[in-house]
Amino acid sequence: MPSVSASSLVKNLIRSEILALSAYHVPDSSGYIKLDAMENPYLVPLALREEIAALVAGAAINRYPDPNPFALKQQICELLDLPEGMAVLLGNGSDELIQLLAMAVSKPGATLLSVEPSFVMYRMIATFIGMRYVGVPLAADYSLDLAATLAAIRREQPALVFLAYPNNPTGNLFSAEAVRQIIAASPGLVVVDEAYYAFACDSFIPHLAEFPNLLVMRTFSKLGMAGLRLGFLAGSAVWLEQLEKLRLPYNVGVLPQLVAAKLLERHDVLLQQAGQIKLDRAALYQQLSEIKGVTVYPSEANFLLLRVAKATAVFEGLKQRGVLIKNLNGGHPMLNDCLRVTVGTPEENERFIAALQESIG
Repeated sequence: MPSVSASSLVKNLIRSEILALSAYHVPDSSGYIKLDAMENPYLVPLALREEIAALVAGAAINRYPDPNPFALKQQICELLDLPEGMAVLLGNGSDELIQLLAMAVSKPGATLLSVEPSFVMYRMIATFIGMRYVGVPLAADYSLDLAATLAAIRREQPALVFLAYPNNPTGNLFSAEAVRQIIAASPGLVVVDEAYYAFACDSFIPHLAEFPNLLVMRTFSKLGMAGLRLGFLAGSAVWLEQLEKLRLPYNVGVLPQLVAAKLLERHDVLLQQAGQIKLDRAALYQQLSEIKGVTVYPSEANFLLLRVAKATAVFEGLKQRGVLIKNLNGGHPMLNDCLRVTVGTPEENERFIAALQESIG
């Protein structure tokens, strides 16, 4: 090979749209009160942790995991009370599932459509796969602009539509009727992303049988299993049979399978924690709404979106005071001067409020 630099090879071989991307940034959270990643702040009870420890101690980590963990899938189906003819597909978090879906429909010229601002991985994975991406702006209050979305669907004829329900990073739950109209109008597949289902008051799981082009995606990460990286798609077995062909073998490890099955046996414990987080969310919302200069938005997720003048300076002030949240300022025009805070424990929330007041003051 001729003598060339690695930089030259990269520029010649890597697709231009990949070169233009920035990698998904996860900041170092060591030493901070960590309120930036929508995690459940509560550990599971000690007795349950001891049961998990015993399971892990006896796990056959020298063997590959079950490539098709039927019992775990069945457990999830029963928890969801899925309609007849529906099944689930497991993924390494929801990110892998988004990628599988995009790969499956990525014919030449195919379009992936979503709303904006929303989960950044919809746009990023479309770019990874080489799909055309269309983002339809939300209304000024972050609700769905139904007319604009329906017009974009007619114009673009997307092969794949993602709707986060509730939406991230805004936290709101879109109008269910508007979502139904979008599903009905779409010529391709519509995926309702219910990552925050445990904190919301509605779901499209009961409507799976009504729409042949609907799948519902969930992750257990926000419920308290972020470290396990387990997500799933629910929907018609006709769809999932095709997507299984694209799933890499052994994508869910031995330990995630074992621990998730044990935790789902005690789904009630996790839902109790989600109930506590909803109470904590209400208290945090009230506290934020009383701070002069802060606009806080209603949320059906485990985080709150807030707007404050000089958001980046406030974000840095919070970091200096030991609190890490998410700075959204500059990420999208509709998120100028916006920050996102995960709902923590009451003690963590109090520390955040105090640090925020000092940072603003």
